[in-house]
Amino acid sequence: MKRQDVILAIDEGTSGTRAAVVSADGHVSCQHYLALQTDSPRPGVVEQDADLLLEKTLVVCRATLQEAAQAGLRVAALAVATQRATAVLWDSVTGRALAPAMVWQDNRYAAELEQLCAQWNPHLRASVGRPCGVRSPYLWAAHHLRETPAVAQAWERGRLLFGTIDTWLLWHLSDRREAMTTPTIATSCNAYVLAEHRYALDWIDALDFPRTLLPGLRQDADDFGRTRMAQLGIDVPILACAGDQLAGAIGLGCLDAGQAMCLHGTGSFVDLLVGSSLPARSGQSDSTLTMTARRHAGVSHFSVETFVATTGSLLNWVCDKLHWFDDARQISALAASVPSSRGVSFIPALTGLRVPQMQPDARASLSGVSMSTTQAEIAHAILEGIAHSVSACVDANSDIAGIPVTTLTVGGGLSGSDVLLQMQADLTGIPIQRMHETDRASLRGVAYLAGASGLLWDSMEQARATTTVEAVFEPRIGSDERLQRRQQWHARIEAELRHVQQFATH
Repeated sequence: MKRQDVILAIDEGTSGTRAAVVSADGHVSCQHYLALQTDSPRPGVVEQDADLLLEKTLVVCRATLQEAAQAGLRVAALAVATQRATAVLWDSVTGRALAPAMVWQDNRYAAELEQLCAQWNPHLRASVGRPCGVRSPYLWAAHHLRETPAVAQAWERGRLLFGTIDTWLLWHLSDRREAMTTPTIATSCNAYVLAEHRYALDWIDALDFPRTLLPGLRQDADDFGRTRMAQLGIDVPILACAGDQLAGAIGLGCLDAGQAMCLHGTGSFVDLLVGSSLPARSGQSDSTLTMTARRHAGVSHFSVETFVATTGSLLNWVCDKLHWFDDARQISALAASVPSSRGVSFIPALTGLRVPQMQPDARASLSGVSMSTTQAEIAHAILEGIAHSVSACVDANSDIAGIPVTTLTVGGGLSGSDVLLQMQADLTGIPIQRMHETDRASLRGVAYLAGASGLLWDSMEQARATTTVEAVFEPRIGSDERLQRRQQWHARIEAELRHVQQFATH
């Protein structure tokens, strides 16, 4: 291994796409970023322009490669982390998307899936670790096959391709030109048999999705071909591809059972590692789902996960659309300037609730506001709402996994907010540790997957040893106060759920 060897890593999220290089000491450098836009033309529908996403991904990669070359660094491999259940349909001849991509936050087919629950949920819970859910990339694609002429025509001509964002990027970047996906991403699409590393084909058939359109299943650390010179100007192996949140867990050093990770991005995802055996109560919750945490060397490692769908995107929304604040930093600064929200509460359910129960029709709400309420108290309530939601996720994960949380490590952009992390520590009663370069965890983690077979490191454990703790946030409140605040929060959630139920009956 040469000292100047690095891995080019892509972290293609929902709110933005970034590229950087990762060296043997775990340092992430030469990072470049571009924001991505999501569109919601009507309630329940969340979309992105896949062609623009690809274009921006190439731009940041080329900028990173140029900076790395100027620094004398040699790129030895490519690793890709992406948002997970966002789906694309495209033409294999033109390479262009045929419809707006369906983003993982989309729940337009929740009612249709609900009709299938009674028949399919018992089977799916046992095999894929989750119920039908509120969105399905396969059902979305099946609708387009019937309803979108361009998609139907491409299918008739044998030119139609389907996949998630990893599939879309790999097809454009790899010389193999194959539709491929990996377990950490396929798991999120609700049709991956966890214990057998295969698709649940009977469920795929029930959704009227053609089997021949399924991307080939690989491991998260695998041989994905070599990069195409025409796209990136380099010819190196592509050695890893993983879901961004799971890559983030690896990049934060979370490899062992009992370790929990909260990655704050567009949403806040909370994962609890459970090892190479399935969780004790796998599939018994609508909102706490069994994940493939990583698969390499023929072995799958599992975690349980639940998430708050809109946290980072929530802050963008209140700043950019409502203009309540200048930016997320101002929200954090204002929240830190007051001791409490003085009774103001905020539920960050812009696209529905998952915990304590799956309710896609629930909506965000701000309550407890009076004429004396200040902007700082609203800021405090917004961050506290995120912290309460994350605490609920931690509890739900431990219940399904059947094991306690031993450590909680945070990453992602919002983890830079000290006030948010202190709230998380207070409400969970667990010390929160923030790692160095925590906002680059997904980049580092997917590089670990690519380089831990002798390229830069000899094992995942050796790669993990390059992570360092930047700060630890200890709980500052007692158990009685914690219980009282959590009970008040659950009462607010129950009130929102009653409101949704009452509204639905009128």
